[in-house]
Amino acid sequence: MPIQPQSPLDAFDLAILKQLQQDNTTALRVIGDTVNLSTAAVQRRIKRMQQNGAISANTAVVNPEATGKPITILVEVHAERTHIEDLDVLKAQMSVPAVQQCYYVTGDADFMLVVVVETMKAYETLARQLFYENRNIKWFRSIVVMDRVKVSLDVPLG
Repeated sequence: MPIQPQSPLDAFDLAILKQLQQDNTTALRVIGDTVNLSTAAVQRRIKRMQQNGAISANTAVVNPEATGKPITILVEVHAERTHIEDLDVLKAQMSVPAVQQCYYVTGDADFMLVVVVETMKAYETLARQLFYENRNIKWFRSIVVMDRVKVSLDVPLG
């Protein structure tokens, strides 16, 4: 369950987040200079935003091609049963390393996945494991990405 920020983010928080989204290795002193706060104040604000869920992770965005996984596939998944217990099981089953992103969605589909794999054979193996052998998958549709035009995890800020 996602954590909801307890206090609203002010202009300083948003400026810090904007800087961190561009490069989360930026020195606190540099962020402080950019947003006109002391290093200690920046550090306190970042810690508070991590604790209240405004910052959910500090991570590097990795190019899948550089790691030998050049194929990105979008997968629309339709469940046979959508009782809460069944959905919780499916959510857990979809949380395998090859699934880069998994969204529980409205509309005709129940889930949308972003999958990265090294070969189509690897995707076939994954599809067998996740979809064909799963009695709660009614059907699924795969869309192979031809070009990663824009990839970002940035949240638009102000």
